[in-house]
Amino acid sequence: MAGGDGRLTHDLLADDKGPQDACGVFGVWAPGEQVAKLTYFGLYALQHRGQEAAGIAVSDGSSLVVYKDLGLVSQVFDEATLATLQGHIAVGHTRYSTTGSTTWENAQPSFRTTPAGTGLALGHNGNLVNTADLAAEARAAGIRSAIGATTDSELLTALLAARPDVSVEQAAMDVLPKLRGAFSLCFMDEHTLYAARDAQGVRPLVLGRLDRGWVVTSETAALDIVGASFVREVEPGELVTVDADGLRSQHFANADPKGCIFEYIYLARPDTTIAGRSVHSARVEMGRRLARQHPAEADLVIPVPESGTPAAIGYAEESGIPYGVGLVKNSYVGRTFIQPSQTIRQLGIRLKLNPLRDVIRGKRLVVVDDTIVRGNTQRALIRMLREAGAVEVHVRISAPPVKWPCFYGIDFASRAELVANGLDDEGIRRSIGADSLGYVSLENTVAATEQPRSRLCCACFDGNYPIALPEEMGGKHVLEGIEKSVRLTGREPEHGGAYDAVDALTRP
Repeated sequence: MAGGDGRLTHDLLADDKGPQDACGVFGVWAPGEQVAKLTYFGLYALQHRGQEAAGIAVSDGSSLVVYKDLGLVSQVFDEATLATLQGHIAVGHTRYSTTGSTTWENAQPSFRTTPAGTGLALGHNGNLVNTADLAAEARAAGIRSAIGATTDSELLTALLAARPDVSVEQAAMDVLPKLRGAFSLCFMDEHTLYAARDAQGVRPLVLGRLDRGWVVTSETAALDIVGASFVREVEPGELVTVDADGLRSQHFANADPKGCIFEYIYLARPDTTIAGRSVHSARVEMGRRLARQHPAEADLVIPVPESGTPAAIGYAEESGIPYGVGLVKNSYVGRTFIQPSQTIRQLGIRLKLNPLRDVIRGKRLVVVDDTIVRGNTQRALIRMLREAGAVEVHVRISAPPVKWPCFYGIDFASRAELVANGLDDEGIRRSIGADSLGYVSLENTVAATEQPRSRLCCACFDGNYPIALPEEMGGKHVLEGIEKSVRLTGREPEHGGAYDAVDALTRP
């Protein structure tokens, strides 16, 4: 089932795309509850993790229905739609694409019918790195791609649903050990809710308790929104199953925790807790450490809202420089269906941020942000602040320089486009036009998370990828390339190879 007319959203700042969020998943098993509405509000809490598409699957025990479309959660669903989604099990997803194009077919939850005639719906946060090999295995087994679908998530759904001789639970125990990469999954059939997390636990996944059921979701903030109490994290390498017999757990892989450090820096909501650490507190501590590492003589500390706010608070507290609001953010402009005119496009960053001139005029500013990716946004921002009367602009970044792309569920710019890959700190400072520039060190960033470095993935900063990567990475459109090659040549790609690579890995 599909809703809406499948219009593509348009990113007003597409020319300077920063790190794009990972997806959000939400699953609930709760007889007697309005599970579609619980899922809707759970996805609302996870909207920051993906703004391209949203969907909800529900089951009443006899039939499974999926409703999904392109757009924000509030654009895809309304009261009348949710009223039609009746049942006691639901899985929801809000998407930012890290594999496959932004099309209706690639929106999630993905759906497959099993040989027994039952349904299977799946939502996925993460990114698999052996997608090409899995696609070759599926094709050899006679499993065909759904028309128009080109995601690792749809491929995984097909593999789970293809076994006629075993239950979905047993199929999961057979298939999940074959996956390489990051995956936090919520999936369901007519009677059961499942959740699984890769052996490294790269992306967060937590378990919560309702009075009459269970919730599995990407962040603890989503538990808070629906009134669920936090129970624990889904463990790396664990498969959780919830049905009428209760909750049970089994492990399909040995845990080797490597949680994504970027969840603490940028991806997760500040009111989320990861591995027992408040994300907001971690970000404030990053700001404090940044102030000690890179002090500045200035009159005012201002954040780039909203991502720089906690670190700016920490920087101000530690430095003794007053904290202020110097930039106003329009929170509703990130994506729109309306193509901007050339005149509006030329305004660039002002679509999202506008200076408070009375606050910043005549001031020496410390501007705190979480990352610099290409540098275009910071360059435009500094120019705008100077035009508004700032006499000095000192940029402070509450993360180390991003030098490597992510293959585990964040859509960074390619390595060639990362400004820190080609310039040192002084070169970046000159490029963006700041009076000074300081990044917090990786050691200080790790310390702020209160996690051992051995339990974190820091690959985007140090190039050390904890999950082995194939010699060739097929990039975001790997399955589209494979399908195109098979159509054109009538043969399988050699060695599970990737076609149309958009971001091949360059090793240090």
